[in-house]
Amino acid sequence: MSVQRSRPESLAESEVFHILGNDRRRAIVQLLAHQSGQVDVSDIATEIAATESETTSVPNNLYKSVYVSLQQTHLPQLEEDAVIEYDSDTKTIQPGPNFEDVITYIDGHDGDHTRVLQLHLAACVIGLGLIVLTGLDLPLLSSLDPVLWSVLILVAIAGSSLYRLFA
Repeated sequence: MSVQRSRPESLAESEVFHILGNDRRRAIVQLLAHQSGQVDVSDIATEIAATESETTSVPNNLYKSVYVSLQQTHLPQLEEDAVIEYDSDTKTIQPGPNFEDVITYIDGHDGDHTRVLQLHLAACVIGLGLIVLTGLDLPLLSSLDPVLWSVLILVAIAGSSLYRLFA
């Protein structure tokens, strides 16, 4: 197993852009994001070579070229930046401590942002429901001020947005 030279801090945005600026490193991260657990380097080399050759039958010389470039250049770079953990004995990789720093910049991967948007939508629906219910003159709810509820819901959503923005 190779020695992990991970860094304790997360990656700077410029480092993430450098990592994702190369098609093969970007492909490694994307393929790893769609798998669970460890992934064989040979499987990644096959996928990348198939993409580059735009055919299902990958020429052997292209596969070898991709495999060698992964072993000599891209995997060491990703491991040094702690994006992956590379096991040189089994020739497998898995996400490293800084994997999430990188994957958040890849198009289509917005799980955390989606969750926040879902919470904001839920707060809006609950707030609108409360405002409507206060206008129905129901005995318990008619004493609530709809303007106060509107302001409270807006403040909660704004606070959540600010927290996510500066987190």
